[in-house]
Amino acid sequence: MANTLAIVILFASLGAVASQAPAAAPTESFQGSSPSDISSPPAAAPSDIFGSSAPIPSPESSAPSTSTPPSAMSPTPPPSAGTKLRVGFYKRSCPRAEKIVRAAVWKALSKSPVIGAGLIRLHFHDCFVQGCDASILLDPTAANPQPEKLSPPNFPSLRGFEVIDAAKKAVEKVCPGKVSCADIIAFASRDASSILSSGRINFRMPAGRLDGRVSLSGEALQFLPPPFFNLSQLIGSFKAKNLDVDDLVVLSGAHTIGVSHCSSFTDRLPPNPSNMNPAFATMLQRKCPTSPNITNDPTMVQDIVTPNRLDTRYYTNLLRHNVLFTSDAALLTSRRTTRKVLQNAFIPRRWDRKFATAMVKMAAIEIKTASNGEIRNMCRVVNN
Repeated sequence: MANTLAIVILFASLGAVASQAPAAAPTESFQGSSPSDISSPPAAAPSDIFGSSAPIPSPESSAPSTSTPPSAMSPTPPPSAGTKLRVGFYKRSCPRAEKIVRAAVWKALSKSPVIGAGLIRLHFHDCFVQGCDASILLDPTAANPQPEKLSPPNFPSLRGFEVIDAAKKAVEKVCPGKVSCADIIAFASRDASSILSSGRINFRMPAGRLDGRVSLSGEALQFLPPPFFNLSQLIGSFKAKNLDVDDLVVLSGAHTIGVSHCSSFTDRLPPNPSNMNPAFATMLQRKCPTSPNITNDPTMVQDIVTPNRLDTRYYTNLLRHNVLFTSDAALLTSRRTTRKVLQNAFIPRRWDRKFATAMVKMAAIEIKTASNGEIRNMCRVVNN
């Protein structure tokens, strides 16, 4: 009843909240964190629409990433008629596959909780570029010295590669040549979500993806939404991948975990204009240098209240203007998205379900077919 009353009151003031939100300015990031029963603070790691902590390029220096307006991006085609993802895909070919991946994820998070954030972000960064095909995992070669993983949005901040390698190695021992690296990423992000939410976000992930053979640094710059995007740019970026406004707001909740480098948000700190809570801004100023650089760029947790839990705290932080990035603040610049923020903030179980649904929806972006995909023997290199 109290929650219902709070929602009614907040909705009544919706116009004021939306009107007070300033236009979006440069900076933001996305990431993940750790099991709630593992309370160690996250170590220096990534943050961006799914959390990244590496220094991000300024809007000017990352011009390639915004040279194509979101509205001009090629829309993601629906999965091919010949591509059928389904729950229990490996029931016959490799019955233990999902259990093996979950064990690898749990082992990694028990040692370093922040890896959970990295795995969720890894899934996001994989699916937004070339589709969910593990192209993010490919190492540089003489023929392709600049794959996705070396692109500024991913390097050096993206984490979790070693967990995927360990899971793939374990699966190959039991079922050689059966389980794709793309499916392992999808399972790992699902398992990290479950662990970080203490089991509240626990869903079935359809499988049957194939691994791609193409990985280009420039495409990461083109399709991954940077921290300084405003609301219309964010919506356009998600629309290009067949994701809607609700998916944008729901998946942004992953900013409740993970850390970010100061360079990702110092343009929102005084004397720069922003609607950040003055007390929160003062606290950040004490932690961050005025001009962060490659040798002096500390990290801050994205959620100062429950940094190791995947929960709805991000939305209450957002309503209090205790968020780091321009892209976060952008969600309060329209009545439509503000309404969704309020719903997620005060109906947590609903957000849990919606986050699970959005993760599955994202995991179906641009699925490869037999004509342009394979099951890699090793996740870091294409098959000969």
